[in-house]
Amino acid sequence: MSGKPYVIAFANQKGGVGKTTSAISLASSVAELGKKVLLLDCDPQGNTTSGLGINKKGLRHTTFNVLIDGEGPENCVLTTKFDRLFLTPATIELAGAEFELMSEEKRERRLSDYISKHTGFDYVMIDCPPSLGLLTVNALTAADGVVIPMQCEYYALEGLTQLMISIKKVKQLYNPSLTITGILITMYNGRLNLSAQVLAEIKKYYSDKLFPVVIPRNVTLSEAPGFGTPINHHDRYSKGARAYAEAARELIKRCPV
Repeated sequence: MSGKPYVIAFANQKGGVGKTTSAISLASSVAELGKKVLLLDCDPQGNTTSGLGINKKGLRHTTFNVLIDGEGPENCVLTTKFDRLFLTPATIELAGAEFELMSEEKRERRLSDYISKHTGFDYVMIDCPPSLGLLTVNALTAADGVVIPMQCEYYALEGLTQLMISIKKVKQLYNPSLTITGILITMYNGRLNLSAQVLAEIKKYYSDKLFPVVIPRNVTLSEAPGFGTPINHHDRYSKGARAYAEAARELIKRCPV
């Protein structure tokens, strides 16, 4: 583990698609498989931070300080209570970062510079905000691959097309080696005709990108953040935990380190 970690951004400009749940659940499940993982909260809502049981009050070194002050890992990496899982936290202060970065040179490479200083991790996983602004551009510029969590609903394909265009632009402008790691279907309800129809449509265009497992709509997945605990520690035998465990194995296969 002396080389560069494999960097994965979790991105979707649409909110409420299970993006943060997927970032936390996969990071924790990959850590449970023996890999050392840094989860980087790049969303001003800070849900990844609270989802790991970290109290946001009084945090002095966050993703905001990484982007604006150039702070390094020695101050900005927290040890969580979960084995091999570490966190760079975020608070609502991060919402002002895009404005402050607008006039800065190489503003899209701040996260990339920060991650390049990490040599002790197998994976760095970035939870992006639900937008295609400068925070997400920073994440995509730093990333080796993108995981796209998405629901099987009416507007999903339209949003996916827009996201693919944005990823292509970042690839052209800043990060030629950026790839799509995979599309992860979340909150899936197999009893709904619409879900099956949308999934069939996604398979038609992106069958090679789809994770073979779908994440079901599951009560325990909704409960886990309230306990500040990833699903594999909250209820490892739930359908949601088993699905994310399978997705984690697939992720490691697609992104070997």
